Amino acid sequence: MSLSVLNSHFCFVLVSLSYTDMESAIKTLVTTFVKSSRGKENLDSKSFQKLVEKNLSGVMEDAGNSSAVREMQRGLDENSDGKVSFEEYLTLIGYLANSMSQRKTESNPDSS
Repeated sequence: MSLSVLNSHFCFVLVSLSYTDMESAIKTLVTTFVKSSRGKENLDSKSFQKLVEKNLSGVMEDAGNSSAVREMQRGLDENSDGKVSFEEYLTLIGYLANSMSQRKTESNPDSS
C-alpha cells in the first residue's frame, strides 16, 4: 500500500464520530503529546516533566520526582538532543503497557 493511500485512509479515520476503545486510546496518546509539546515535534524537559506528572502518576511510582523523571528522559533520549520525540515518547508508553500487561498476566495465571 502506498503512503498516499495510507495518508488518505488515516485522514478519513480521524474524522470518524465514534471510536473503538483502542482508537480512543491512540487518539489520546497522540493528543496528549501534541498538547504537551505545544504542536512541536519534541517535548522539552519542562514539557516532558509536566506530561509525566499530570498524566502518568497513576501508573508510575516516581512521576512526581523531578530527578527521577529527568533520568527517565535521558534514558528515552536515543539521539541525545535533550528532547523527547514522539517515537521516544512511544517507547515509554510501550514500556508502561508491557509492564501493565505482565502484572495482569502474573495476577491471573489461569485466565486465557
